[in-house]
Amino acid sequence: MKKNWQTVAVVGAQWGDEGKGKVTDYYASATDYVVRFQGGNNAGHTIVHHGRTHKLHLLPSGILHSHNKIVIGNGVVVDPRVLLQELAQLKKIGLKPRLLISERAHLIFPFHVTLDTASEKAQAKKNLSALSTHRGIWPTYADKMARVGIRMVDLVNPQVFKRKFDLLFGLQQQRLSVIYKSKIKLDKRKIIQDYQAYGRRLKPYIKDISLELDRAYRQGKKILFEGAQGAMLDVDHGVYPYTTSSNTTAGGIASGAGISPTRLDKVIGVVKAYVSRVGGGALPTELKDEIGDDIRERGAEYGTTTGRPRRIGWLDLVQLRLAVRINGLTSLAITKIDILNGLKEVKVCSGYRYGKKLLKEMPADLSVYEKCRPVYQSFSGWQAQDTQPKIYRQLPVNMRKYLSFIEKDLGVPIELVSVGAERQATVLK
Repeated sequence: MKKNWQTVAVVGAQWGDEGKGKVTDYYASATDYVVRFQGGNNAGHTIVHHGRTHKLHLLPSGILHSHNKIVIGNGVVVDPRVLLQELAQLKKIGLKPRLLISERAHLIFPFHVTLDTASEKAQAKKNLSALSTHRGIWPTYADKMARVGIRMVDLVNPQVFKRKFDLLFGLQQQRLSVIYKSKIKLDKRKIIQDYQAYGRRLKPYIKDISLELDRAYRQGKKILFEGAQGAMLDVDHGVYPYTTSSNTTAGGIASGAGISPTRLDKVIGVVKAYVSRVGGGALPTELKDEIGDDIRERGAEYGTTTGRPRRIGWLDLVQLRLAVRINGLTSLAITKIDILNGLKEVKVCSGYRYGKKLLKEMPADLSVYEKCRPVYQSFSGWQAQDTQPKIYRQLPVNMRKYLSFIEKDLGVPIELVSVGAERQATVLK
């Protein structure tokens, strides 16, 4: 790991909702660019600054630093209506981001959202649903892979847009009526009019992002890449099919932002001091008791985008070993450890018991994963302090023992501990 880094990635090491927004905001003060490289407005980032809570879905978390250029990469799928709403909300509080949008980013349309909802209903009847956010994310990525998607660069070229839209609209209308038996009537004319208006408003922001970042890198500018969701939601390496539809890991940066993977100096994995997730699938350390309920309420564990209550569990080091490996994590940022204040006992899963076998690594086979039972290491709890710690050694002794165990087991150093929601409630190690 380079000590004098020029590029840094902040990625979720669990199931998302780890507190990446706060960590990104913290490091964004020292960078020139903040780049989103995957996902869409299915993501949610919450930042608390000067007592005010900011909830973002498409815009990177670095927007509170006016010196940064804020970039939406080609790997992001963009709902232009949502993006313009976010920009309008920021304008109300006096923020005007220096926004750049990749000309290669794909567009979400209303029929993608309709298809998303119709598909989940069909899957739910067969008990296959992994819980969608109903934002049209996977249908847009599916169109991208089918090579019928529409990009930002097409949006600002009326002739190209009309030709591509006619094809895509026909395909999606047929899919909805024939496959999903939907009776919803899509207003083609209104969609075209709306998107032409979006295109006119967004045109000044649409650029060749790969070229922009390459030039910035050559000029010595510092670049931060912000992930959305978390490692276990990666479509290739996560708990498939209970995943999102993009590559949430550090490997997605090269394809989702158009930079060489050799130019990444540092990868920070954001780890919540416990586990939370939304949706179906096995969660070996899940707490279905009063402790889990208490952590959920104290940690405000409800989806930023959907408002859904999150499932809660003890920290899972088996899962984190996979996240370390596939991301090439160079350091850890531990968040929400303050939520565990006052517990008599804190547990950490160090392995899985599967029949007579002890597993130290996550299985890809869900029929195995669903039968895994956690093997715990227990730690004495710690009491909340009256004063906010400024340096690492001011943290409670038992908290530091807990953190030291995590660090040694994963073989990755902790460089930051978040002890509260505010930006200044951050302790460097």
